[in-house]
Amino acid sequence: MENAQENLTIGAFAKAAGVNVETIRFYQLKGLLPQPERPYGSIRRYGLADVARVKFVKSAQRLGFSLDEVGQLLKLEDGTHCEEASSLAEHKLKDVRERMADLARMEAVLSDLVCACHARKGNVSCPLIASLQGKKEPRSADAV
Repeated sequence: MENAQENLTIGAFAKAAGVNVETIRFYQLKGLLPQPERPYGSIRRYGLADVARVKFVKSAQRLGFSLDEVGQLLKLEDGTHCEEASSLAEHKLKDVRERMADLARMEAVLSDLVCACHARKGNVSCPLIASLQGKKEPRSADAV
């Protein structure tokens, strides 16, 4: 008798992988997940290897890898291409650090603008709106 875990419908597969059916179909369309053959007059069936593959994709996405990058990682998933996988991860780490630096600069500018808004007195225009209109720059604006 065939193992029930190797005979999953797309709905059961999606549930086991923790995604929705549309995600499964999208991954198939993107080439991240093979589409099994449909036996004549029957429905496609999926197995535990398919569930593991979707979980791999979702784990990589949580680390910030794009679907194209995930596709590259999937080509290396046998574990024997560590140097290539490391190179992809180093590139992603560089991107993450650059985004973090950008966010830190944005935080500094927004913090200055919020402080300027709270410090304003009387009938002066809002420092945030004025800054966005290009009328007045906050102290840290040159950092953005």
